[in-house]
Amino acid sequence: MPDDRNVYGTELEPCGTDPTTGYTRDGCCRRVEADRGRHELCAVVTEEFLRFSRARGNDLTTPRPEFEFPGLEPGDRWCLCLGRWVEAEEADCAPPVVLEATHEAVLRDVDPDLLREHEYDGTDGSDPGTV
Repeated sequence: MPDDRNVYGTELEPCGTDPTTGYTRDGCCRRVEADRGRHELCAVVTEEFLRFSRARGNDLTTPRPEFEFPGLEPGDRWCLCLGRWVEAEEADCAPPVVLEATHEAVLRDVDPDLLREHEYDGTDGSDPGTV
């Protein structure tokens, strides 16, 4: 949707198309009322986060074709459930966040400074960017 904004208040950029992410599988982390998981945060997944998510009962590495889910590998960009990212942050294993592709609705629940601490810096996804 053209009026979707990112955490900077500018036009929401796509998160990823290889694999194609987003609740509606359009590549963007949009705010969708029907999305109870709030897939609004664009992250570059890491091996550590994938292990954490699997331990929490959500295996993101195994393909699930019935949900148009290809399975993720470290370095993939994916619209994560906001609550799972917050849990991972509290467990000190949150993956880096692509702020330009993260929906502004996330700011209702996550402090902007915390997001900046985890900003993706363009590397392989193993380290968050600097503030």
